[in-house]
Amino acid sequence: MQARLKVEIEPLTDERSSILWVGDCRKAKKVVLFLHGGGYVVPLLPGHLEWCWRTYVSVGKENGVETAVAVLEYTLCPEALYPVQLRQAVAALGRLLDYGIRPRDIIVGGDSAGGNLAAQLVSHLCEAVPLIPTIVLDEPLAGMFLVSPRLSNRTTDESFVQNGWIDMISAETVAKSNMYYLGLSAVTDCPAKSQMAAFPIDRDLAYMRRMPLVVKTVYLTAGNEEVLRDQVIRYASEVQRANPSFKLRLDLQERMAHDFILLEGQNRTTGRCMLTMRQWYNGLLTEKDL
Repeated sequence: MQARLKVEIEPLTDERSSILWVGDCRKAKKVVLFLHGGGYVVPLLPGHLEWCWRTYVSVGKENGVETAVAVLEYTLCPEALYPVQLRQAVAALGRLLDYGIRPRDIIVGGDSAGGNLAAQLVSHLCEAVPLIPTIVLDEPLAGMFLVSPRLSNRTTDESFVQNGWIDMISAETVAKSNMYYLGLSAVTDCPAKSQMAAFPIDRDLAYMRRMPLVVKTVYLTAGNEEVLRDQVIRYASEVQRANPSFKLRLDLQERMAHDFILLEGQNRTTGRCMLTMRQWYNGLLTEKDL
């Protein structure tokens, strides 16, 4: 993949974040705004780029729909705390729109903390977070994908008990990551009311009724043996409760734990997780009204 990758880095206006382009952004008919995971403390990994190339760019080429991926390199903790990363994600989306890319040609998504940030971005488009620049879309985004997203500050779900001993993350690591992200002094500290928007199922869920105006379809994946599984199930349930006819797909992947698609990318293999993501993106591209 590295031999085929033309590196193009585009700084954003805050001079602390940038877009790394994967694929040909000048020819692209579809653009994926990709928000990488890593608990807001780990940078972009080679596996993320491999994943982007093997799914979105490659599937686009196979369908004759040139796809480029705009990978947001946001500022990590502790240099930047919530809501800096959300502000940077909004700026990245704004940059794509400023280029004249239609919302119907933009897909947003990410893994783990990046999935959290993608869900934050969509919730902000539904109901603006104070002090964060607003974007008003004149049509919905093409889609959103969330892979093993962190959606709640709580670490008491049954999936934490069932899977904490086998998953790569645990209640302790999630709690510490949330603490660093919010700038709290201890894991037992409660987030301020103004920080609850960082967790899409902890905040007031009324915003979910506006999701069909903001994004056309949502694809959620989680490992059946990961600690965040129950958060993902609840998010899907709440979105469907608010919008019974909304197009949402939830994949609970058997014998998988947290963010296994990234592990496939790190190993440079197109495994089961990438194949299901490729299938979803292929379906999105071949819909007649896209």
